Amino acid sequence: MITQLSASPALELVVLDMAGTTVLDDGVVETAFQRAAERTGVADRMPWDDALAHVRATMGQSKIDVFTHLAGGDRAAAERATAAFEGAYAEIVAEQGVAEIPGAADAIQSLKDAGLTVVLTTGFAPVTRDALIDGLGWNGLVDLALSPVDAGRGRPAPDLVLTALIRTQSSSVASVAVAGDTVSDVESGRRAGAGFVAGVLTGAHDSTALELAGADAVLADVTHLHSALAERGLLPLVPTA
Repeated sequence: MITQLSASPALELVVLDMAGTTVLDDGVVETAFQRAAERTGVADRMPWDDALAHVRATMGQSKIDVFTHLAGGDRAAAERATAAFEGAYAEIVAEQGVAEIPGAADAIQSLKDAGLTVVLTTGFAPVTRDALIDGLGWNGLVDLALSPVDAGRGRPAPDLVLTALIRTQSSSVASVAVAGDTVSDVESGRRAGAGFVAGVLTGAHDSTALELAGADAVLADVTHLHSALAERGLLPLVPTA
């Protein structure tokens, strides 16, 4: 039997971050940044500890924006560094492989089974994004995947969330849930006006940072998202005994 819940507006779309939220990072992003910085000298104007602190603070944001800051506003240097980062990330994936956050694929499928559309978003360029999805075998699992180049601006701007809404023809921002492991993910969801925004603790930022950014809930990992939505009456269809 299927019961329709009406206490809260039902969701239609879930927008999930990739690295640190659905895709296991395990330091890969930081390592790729380090290789790119060493190969291009993009961060030479500041102490490495300061550069690394900026990288950690801006996890989830567009990589070109992060490198533009490290390069002191030199866009051409940032573009070279971004290309080096994407190359380094691909090298590491080739060396180590790619893995999901444990249970992420099943979590995504459970959201789809509940009647939701699922879109992945990332600060990576499409070539890296697609390599990760191919490596995980998720091409038939997710409905859409977006990078900043697809939307206009990267996080914490709302563009990725709003582009996901438009591309999937969802009815309103209130029908969108967003989940990610960074402050930028949460801020992006809040700025877009998403109906529900969750932080997860499998990536860059801790619960305090995610709560201060405006998360409606902070979850241990993405596998808890389905139950969090169900508890709030936000799923469009909920199976009952």
